[in-house]
Amino acid sequence: MRLKLPILVLLPFIGPLLADTALASDVQPVGMQKISVVSPTRDRALAVTVWYPSKGDGQTGSIGENPIFESSTASRNATIEAGHFPLVLVSHGSGSRADGMGWIAIELAKAGFIVAGPNHPGTTSGDSTPEATPKIWERTQDISEVVTALSADPRFKTSVDKARIGVLGFSLGGSTAIELAGGRADLSAYKHYCETNSDMMDCRWFRGGRGFAGGEEVAVEPLNLGSVDRSRFEQSNRDTRISGAVLVDPGLVEAFKPDSIRAIDIPLAFINLGSADQIPAAVLSDALAKQAPNATYAQVGKADHFSFLPVCKPGAVEFLKRVGEPDPICDDSGRPRADIHRELTGLIITAFNRMLKTGD
Repeated sequence: MRLKLPILVLLPFIGPLLADTALASDVQPVGMQKISVVSPTRDRALAVTVWYPSKGDGQTGSIGENPIFESSTASRNATIEAGHFPLVLVSHGSGSRADGMGWIAIELAKAGFIVAGPNHPGTTSGDSTPEATPKIWERTQDISEVVTALSADPRFKTSVDKARIGVLGFSLGGSTAIELAGGRADLSAYKHYCETNSDMMDCRWFRGGRGFAGGEEVAVEPLNLGSVDRSRFEQSNRDTRISGAVLVDPGLVEAFKPDSIRAIDIPLAFINLGSADQIPAAVLSDALAKQAPNATYAQVGKADHFSFLPVCKPGAVEFLKRVGEPDPICDDSGRPRADIHRELTGLIITAFNRMLKTGD
């Protein structure tokens, strides 16, 4: 069966294959640990990946071999480098996993950041439903709980600079990051957006009648956005510990209350993948950048939403065709993905250096 998912919702079989994919740089050895964070608001512990500058010990080797994406090298459970490092939280897109952002997490760790990201229950690979997708308040709570946990964890608490914390969000993770910065969504505006843009990726997902549980596709009722808890959807999820946010192709851009964006008191960096006439309305964020008092905006040309995924292996396009994937997950005909990643790495690291004052 051919599965056509919205761009904001990645195929469930890809999530377990997502690897920590690095660019060609060996300046700083990177360590990685998988930890769990007990969540008082979830019915399960959060699975969290942490990347950090390391001393190069631990079990070094290739991570996440799979038929689609290039793997990389990191040291599992390596000793963290001595020092006091800024912390960047990463929030993945709907239907993906934290490891799908591993390539940029590794680059950030090489640049001197500790990076941590949870798999968001209900919107992660193999565990994703339309009903859970608008519950941004759950995702923001996940990120806040990871900040709290790392600040108290004996493995990391002396290394994390609690005065320099940022968040990097991609797609639905970008919505999460905006809310952590102080943005508040408007349910009526989001309903109107889907009524007038029914062909958009997220709106198709809501009415698709399918979801994923236990790694398998399951039938679910289409989501009526009117059934979403308005008070929770529109609440403030600001985490005042976060002092800067980078937002790559953020979702829900049509739904944020302008007054809440104008009131954001931390620096933001919006990044869209593609040129203005190619970026879907679902993620085009130039208008939000103009509303925010301290925001930058950049477009990465000859790219698309899938360009944020790890670099694809030779033969990946043919593999995806064989398994019936219709979306151009590995179509780099316009520009090599590694080149796009280099540009994104420069934009993101420069933004966090500025926001978190790493040179001071």
